[in-house]
Amino acid sequence: MYGAKQRPAGAHPGQWVLVAPEAATDPPKTPDSEPLFTKLRNPSTGEATLYLFNSGAQQLFEVKAFHEEYRSWFIGQTVQQDGRLLFVTPMDPLFLVLYYLIKADKERGKFQPLDQVVLDSEYPNCPLLLKCADVKQYIHHVTEEKEIGSQKFHRYSQEKTLKWLKIKVSQTVKALKSNNISVGERVHAAAFISGKQITDTKEDYVRYAHGLISEYIPEDLSKELQKYLGLPELKSPALEPPLKKRKLSDVPVEAEDVYTKFNSSNLKTKKANSKMSAAQKALAKVDKSGMKSISTFFSSKPKSSK
Repeated sequence: MYGAKQRPAGAHPGQWVLVAPEAATDPPKTPDSEPLFTKLRNPSTGEATLYLFNSGAQQLFEVKAFHEEYRSWFIGQTVQQDGRLLFVTPMDPLFLVLYYLIKADKERGKFQPLDQVVLDSEYPNCPLLLKCADVKQYIHHVTEEKEIGSQKFHRYSQEKTLKWLKIKVSQTVKALKSNNISVGERVHAAAFISGKQITDTKEDYVRYAHGLISEYIPEDLSKELQKYLGLPELKSPALEPPLKKRKLSDVPVEAEDVYTKFNSSNLKTKKANSKMSAAQKALAKVDKSGMKSISTFFSSKPKSSK
């Protein structure tokens, strides 16, 4: 179940509107296990991105901002100028762990304990990923394992990872079809393929699902997955879900305790003095002395004295 959440009224400067599943905001079982907003390394780009750990860090959620120009919120007796709406959705933490496994494999290529692999000096909350239930249960899908005594050692396996990602693609295709989402037209548009009649083919669904999954893995792995799925290479921009392309932003936001404040986006403002047309240039050269403003023709007439 989803509902609107906001920071308490007493903390107006860091206030926002949030839509999240109840699992993301369950009350903590212990005082030190509250839900935590934190920046982690994006598994696809390596850049800082906002995520949310639920109570006890058992589950990871990604945070996306939906925003349009000139939007604000009325919250209680206050107006929230920043009108962005935060969407919190569950995310498989293995994608983030995978980033560090690949990095460790390139640097050392040997079996290591996970707590020595999932470390990042720039993101001190990174080790919380290892507390997530999905990591503990499914880490064997992306690594080779060795157990010495009571300790387990892991090493990245591209072969196992590609099999795991193929399952992810298949699950995504199934979800797209079950929700009657048409992808054929989007795939053809992105690939610059012309045709009068467009139907959703199996390849269209697989290609679109591959584009979605590629948002959570490094580019090199995305290319390997494309080959593994048997998809021919297209000379076109990478597929990107339309909604995310237009509305959702990965702009990192600064975390303060378990809450966050938005950083102002580096939006490029349009210059007021844009290029003038030839008619506008000619009008600008006209001598306007003695001319009345057009607004004077619409102003109320002064009352005549009796």
